Amino acid sequence: MEHYIIYLGFLVAAYAVIANDVIQTLGTFMTSNAGVKWWLLWGFAGTILTVTLVYGWYINGGDVSYGRLSNIPMPNPLPWWYLLAPISLMVITRFGIPASTTFMILSVFSSSQLIEKMILKSVFGYSLAFVSAFVLYLFLTKKFESPASIRLMDKKKQRPYWLVAQWFSTGFLWSQWLIQDFANIFVFLPRQLSLYELVFSLVVILLIMAYIFNSKGGKIQSIVNHKSNTQHIRSATIIDACYALLLYFFTTMSTIPMSTTWAFIGILAGREIAISYSLKKGQLKKTYRMLVNDFAKVNIGLFVSILIAYLIQFLKG
Repeated sequence: MEHYIIYLGFLVAAYAVIANDVIQTLGTFMTSNAGVKWWLLWGFAGTILTVTLVYGWYINGGDVSYGRLSNIPMPNPLPWWYLLAPISLMVITRFGIPASTTFMILSVFSSSQLIEKMILKSVFGYSLAFVSAFVLYLFLTKKFESPASIRLMDKKKQRPYWLVAQWFSTGFLWSQWLIQDFANIFVFLPRQLSLYELVFSLVVILLIMAYIFNSKGGKIQSIVNHKSNTQHIRSATIIDACYALLLYFFTTMSTIPMSTTWAFIGILAGREIAISYSLKKGQLKKTYRMLVNDFAKVNIGLFVSILIAYLIQFLKG
C-alpha cells in the first residue's frame, strides 16, 4: 500500500507543482512566443530539464534535489494523509490560483524550525525581488516599456537579437528554477534515486510539460498575460533575466527551500508599480488593486498549507 502512496504522491505533486509554477519561468516565454509551435517550446524546455535533472542526479549521488531535501527525511512508513498536500495543490491549480508549492508540499514533511526558515527566506526573496524590480524599472521603463518604444520594438529588424537573448535568458532561468523546485516535485520519492526511478520520473515530467505547453499554460497563465507588455519579447527577456539572477543568488546562498512563487510575484509587482508610476500615474490605484489580488491568491496557498500541516500533525498524534 505504501508503495502506491509514494508513486501516487509523486505523480500528483509533479503535475500540481509544474502546472502551478510554470508561469514563473515559462509564462513570459509562452506569452511572447504565442505564434511558435507548442512542441518546439516544449522541446527546448524539456532538453534543459533533462540535462539539469540528469546532471544533478550524477554529481549528487542520486539526489536530484541538489541537497534541498537533505534536512527533510522520508517518513517511514508514509501514511495516506500525506497525499492531502499535493491533492489540495492540484485543486487550487485547477482554479487558476498561484500557490507557493514549497509551502504546500514541503511543509507537511518539515519540522516547525525548518518551516520558519523557509518562510523567512521566502519573505526576504519577495522583498528583494520587489525592490530590485522597482528600482531597475524606474530606469528602464521610459526607454523599454513606453508605447513608442514598444512600437519600435515591433519592427522585424530588431526581433532576431531579442529573440536569441530571450531564449538564452529563459534557458538559464528554467535551470535555476528547477534546481530550487526539484525538491517539491521529488519529495515523495527516495532521496537517492535509482537509474530506473530517474528515467521513470523524467518521462512523467516531460509528459506533464507537453500537456501544459499544449494547453498554453492553463488558467494561471492569465497572471502573466494581464501584466504590461509581457507579450513582447524584449519585455519578457528582461523579466526572465532579472528573475534568473535572483534565483541564482538564492541557490548559492543556502540549500534551504524557498517559495519561488513569492519571488516571481515580487518581481511582477515591483515592475508593474514602476511602469505605472513612470507612464500611467492615473492608473496607480488600478495597479495596486491588481497586485493586491495577486498577492492574496498566493497567500491562499500558504494558508491552506499551514492548515494541512496542522491536520497531518493531528493525524500523527
